[in-house]
Amino acid sequence: MSDRYSAHGLETEFEPGSRGRVLRNRMGIRSVREMARVESERLLEATERSLDETEVDQRFTAEDICRMHRLWLGEVYAWAGDYRQVNLGKDGFMFAAAPLVPGLMAELERGPLQRYTPCRFATRREQAEALAIVHAELILIHPFREGNGRCARLLATLMALQAGLPALDFGGIRGQEKRRYIVAVHAAVGRDYGPMTAAFERVIARTERSQARLLRG
Repeated sequence: MSDRYSAHGLETEFEPGSRGRVLRNRMGIRSVREMARVESERLLEATERSLDETEVDQRFTAEDICRMHRLWLGEVYAWAGDYRQVNLGKDGFMFAAAPLVPGLMAELERGPLQRYTPCRFATRREQAEALAIVHAELILIHPFREGNGRCARLLATLMALQAGLPALDFGGIRGQEKRRYIVAVHAAVGRDYGPMTAAFERVIARTERSQARLLRG
């Protein structure tokens, strides 16, 4: 598939009979559509459980992020919650080299996670910036073999709830907005978090509009 991450290394096995389209999994799933359904259902379950278990004053750690990933995909992939052993790239853009991932996740914990969680900031700009920096750095590390974007969005949702925001609506990140998001990820390589902060400001605004419509309805 053209939008699948390319991997180079030992952990490149696909489920037999899937025509190289579905990663080897514990459930023997060979269909891309079925895997998407299973992953979506389990992500909803993991999100609900994480919402119940997360404290307002919780400072997130690298292990918390691994636990989220394991909670979500532990029944699907044997490597869920473990740092990847393969290099990953997408559309010519390479994420952090696999041997660097443990150290980079430790830096994420000592740096952005220490500074920005619990996410208890007064202004929308401060909230958006905190979400943007943590999100961008986690995406650039790409610690897991699969599911990094969704895991990063789950963490952002939990941080937003700490800030008193509704559960974030990421549904608008498609088309032109998705292209702007990709530009924001690339900008973060040079620690320019302005584009990602703007992206989160738009996500927050869209979330609040959706919430207002629900309340009116």
